[in-house]
Amino acid sequence: MKIMKSIIAAGVAALMATTVQAAENLTAETASPGGSIHLSLSHLTEVASQKDIANIQLADGQTLTNSVQNVAEGKTDIAGTPYILPFLLAKGRGPYSKLGAEKGAELAANLRALYPVTLGIFALYAYDSKGLKGWDDLEGKTIYNGPPRGAALTNARAIIQLTASLKEGQGYKGVQVNWGQATKTIMDGSADAAVLPILFPDSRITQALAAGNMTIWSVPKEKWDSEPFQKYLRAPGSAPFTLELKDAAVPNGAKIISEDGVFRGLATIGGDIVNKNMSFDLAKALTKAHIETLDQLKAKAPFAKHAGYGIVDIVKSGMCGPNPLKYHAGAIAAWEEAGFKIDDCAKPE
Repeated sequence: MKIMKSIIAAGVAALMATTVQAAENLTAETASPGGSIHLSLSHLTEVASQKDIANIQLADGQTLTNSVQNVAEGKTDIAGTPYILPFLLAKGRGPYSKLGAEKGAELAANLRALYPVTLGIFALYAYDSKGLKGWDDLEGKTIYNGPPRGAALTNARAIIQLTASLKEGQGYKGVQVNWGQATKTIMDGSADAAVLPILFPDSRITQALAAGNMTIWSVPKEKWDSEPFQKYLRAPGSAPFTLELKDAAVPNGAKIISEDGVFRGLATIGGDIVNKNMSFDLAKALTKAHIETLDQLKAKAPFAKHAGYGIVDIVKSGMCGPNPLKYHAGAIAAWEEAGFKIDDCAKPE
């Protein structure tokens, strides 16, 4: 009898050990280190392992256009993305034009969000040595406005047109280089100014200050309140962002100019996404781990406080409206159990 009890006890212990070690093996893709979309997924990789939820093999420095398609096709489990990409995929436009509208819509329908992230807030900035006076002083200037293609370039061009009434190639000369060359391009003086997404504080600006002091300009309130600008703030993957200057952390050597003490800018919104076929329990566990460790996540980088972590308001998080992306059912359960409200328009039918 004692032998039988020992065998049963050993079997139960073995089963429990197997259960504890039954973490999922997942693959994930995100952008290069130093930004909010990388931080969110690298943090998830860490806490998912600590909580025995999943072992996530994270590849960073990826082209997120490809990463989104990989998740939609089931080739990758998790990816970071600006929300403009699922929208373009659903329409078969931009980088997904070769897929066509029908195939693009089919793939986009496979995507689900776990949680949102603010990737950056567009602003104008320049070295003080350039003598720039602000948005009204861009005519005839050379402006670094993003990589050769993608959402950042599209947004920068639109914001310059809405704020300064100038089109690239007519009112100013645009310069485009890949993100890996961004800081070098800012510092080498080949552009008079930059219109790029920033964080508070921003790593590229921090590095660039080695070459001189800089000024950052908020979008003027009159332009911000205009109907065209307000309409653009509702575009897929975009959201309004405002912050009191007293709360806007900038490194020594940089200053922000706003006429009323409030920084205003268009935020690029995204998040970490999965395939709709990820199990309810796994998606819930991953999202729950994110929610439970938000304080840890926000403490990992100076900019994380204003990176949109834990904000699921549909306007600030860029959900609903023209954005076709919905939350995973497991993610919804995790958010709602934690006391957050997920609007019906952000839930899959």
